[in-house]
Amino acid sequence: MAHPKINHLRSEKYRARGKLPFGFDREVDEDGVGWHVPDPKALELLGEAIEHVRSGRSVRSVAAWLEAETNRKLSGTRLHKLAWTEEELDDRRKKRRKKLTPAQRKLEDLKNTEKQTRIKAEQAKRRLDKAKSKKEQSIVEGLDFADEPIEDTREVAFRPNPGPQTDFLSANEREVFYGGARGGGKTYSLLIAPLRFVDKPTSRALLIRRSMPELRDVIFQTQQIYPKVVPGAKFKTQENTWHFPSGARIEFGYCENLQDVLRYQGQSYSWIGVDELPQYGSPDVWHFLRSSLRSADTSIPLHMRATGNPGNIGSRWVKELFIEPAKPNTRFAEKVEYELEGKTLSTEITRKFIPASVWDNPYLTQDGSYIAMLASLPEVKRKQFLYGDWDVVEEGAFPDFNRATHVVEPFEVPHGWTRIRAADFGFSSHSAILWGAIDYDNNIWIYRELYVNRLTADQLGRMIREVEEGDGRIQDAVLDSSCWARRGDRGPSIAETLNAEGCRFRPSDRSPGSRVSGKIEIHKRLMVDEDTEEPGIRFFETCPNVIRQLASIPLDKRNPEDVDTHAEDHAYDALRYMVSSRPTNLRTAYENTPKINWRPSDNRFGY
Repeated sequence: MAHPKINHLRSEKYRARGKLPFGFDREVDEDGVGWHVPDPKALELLGEAIEHVRSGRSVRSVAAWLEAETNRKLSGTRLHKLAWTEEELDDRRKKRRKKLTPAQRKLEDLKNTEKQTRIKAEQAKRRLDKAKSKKEQSIVEGLDFADEPIEDTREVAFRPNPGPQTDFLSANEREVFYGGARGGGKTYSLLIAPLRFVDKPTSRALLIRRSMPELRDVIFQTQQIYPKVVPGAKFKTQENTWHFPSGARIEFGYCENLQDVLRYQGQSYSWIGVDELPQYGSPDVWHFLRSSLRSADTSIPLHMRATGNPGNIGSRWVKELFIEPAKPNTRFAEKVEYELEGKTLSTEITRKFIPASVWDNPYLTQDGSYIAMLASLPEVKRKQFLYGDWDVVEEGAFPDFNRATHVVEPFEVPHGWTRIRAADFGFSSHSAILWGAIDYDNNIWIYRELYVNRLTADQLGRMIREVEEGDGRIQDAVLDSSCWARRGDRGPSIAETLNAEGCRFRPSDRSPGSRVSGKIEIHKRLMVDEDTEEPGIRFFETCPNVIRQLASIPLDKRNPEDVDTHAEDHAYDALRYMVSSRPTNLRTAYENTPKINWRPSDNRFGY
């Protein structure tokens, strides 16, 4: 079998752009122009190396031989990709997987999980050891119970784990949500947090659970620690309230619905906490409790705190309120405007999301049994409970999407990468425009999005031109083909209007089965390559709408091969048009290597 065509094996020089390919040298001519000049001997040896790999020899040994012969570095992974087409690599993976029994496949998956778990546990242990080296200065470290350092010989009633638990207890934002994986110590942190102010007589706190049985368990935990932290603290069972020597109180209550929350109407609390907030299907209970957050004592800051895990009925609204507006551990504010006596006034509510991880709790990671239990759960539950993944949902269309793998920090897109654009038009609904860059390995990087509504085609066209003004040439642009249909008897179509504004588009594929094939292309792009350990598509974190839709869009119950078209899918459709225009089965090495541009020898006469 002949090896696949490798573009850069041709012995021709070309203008130097991008990374220097294997077997080429960089030279600069007298005009200062850089060229990639081939080394025929090195390219000949590269061809031999590819034949050796395809004949069954070890990739590592062949790569080592090639480096010794040419004195040029080429990784085994790159050599492997040059030697085989994408279809052949897929066939090899499927054949290897087919030879395994179901038990062996499960064992292979568990080994991968165990490896990731071990790495994270080691990282948590290093952080713990570093924190232990610091001098302990308080009976409850991180809480302002003492102005003077406590002797090291005093018994420590509670010490927060370094990292998220400490961050949660020391946070000063008005509203903080501490959520994520199970076993991170979230509930215990919520019990400790109101103790920060029990030395003030006017401090009054309220801690809510959804049901009475859950509340009893919480109260039992407080009975083990509150008397140790604050001697003289007494619990009155009839009131479900702790009374402290200073006069401060911490009240415990349950609330299953809006009817239950009415019992707190008219009350005043300086601190309100809700354990397992996502158990509420709507934000109504949370918003009602916010109206009771007030205090006449200005020396006590007003705080609302909540904890929870993904995978509950209210995960969606909790994610929209706390997780999507900003990066984890980042303070953000919601601006609030209101009218008073004919004047417009404004204020803000500060919030923060602190992610929880089981690896931040050294007491649960010592023997690994709890982590092993979480790792053995079904895929969706494992991602929710072990990794605290808020993006994965039950019956989600793309369970293979992982924010940690597929979302990256923005960087400057290299000049030599091919830039493309895809759009889904809407007026009352949103218009979604995505910009992608294709690197030299045919990977797509979504580096910008535009998500707007109430814009006509000409307004949208002008906005697109403004946004991409510094991008240089857009090599290809795809638009929903229905935009070429004329609306009414006269006037240009949406596509014609956009093109007239200088935003050139071509129609997307709307042939039968194109929706399903587009979804499959996204799955292929999301797949992590076994050799490079990298996916075929990644998103800048500055593109929140396409990330959100890809993570949460559900499957169509009538057609499980497609997504639910009644869900918000505008950014998803734009992404589908883009990846369909760049299918992964057309892979060739160095596909985007710039070609030699013809230049006249005499600029005056043009020949």
